[in-house]
Amino acid sequence: QVQLVESGGRLVQAGGSLRLSCASSTRTFAGYSVGWFRQAPGKEREFVAALRWSGGNRNYGDSMKGRVTISKDSTKNTVDLQMNSLKPEDSAVYYCAVGRPIISSMPAPSSYYYWGQGTQVIVSI
Repeated sequence: QVQLVESGGRLVQAGGSLRLSCASSTRTFAGYSVGWFRQAPGKEREFVAALRWSGGNRNYGDSMKGRVTISKDSTKNTVDLQMNSLKPEDSAVYYCAVGRPIISSMPAPSSYYYWGQGTQVIVSI
């Protein structure tokens, strides 16, 4: 079992930046990929970005491409999501997830075994 904890979500003004963090309290991410997804009320879960811990392969979704960077911190055993130029439509609950997808399957929620509880991001006008 892998327990994931997201942090960093808060209220931010449009145009601002946030850094979300995904940590595992039960194991390292070695051998896994970590994905970030988001879900707004009434909408489907949407892929934001993913990173393969070993090898560093990355995959970005279209919704935030160019405004988001996913990275890992080996010292802290976290996968971080730096989000810039935030827009009100970026408001959502952001989730991290762990799995072993091939790179082309990284955007699919079904590729991930474990999910965190999410962290709320609200972008105000």
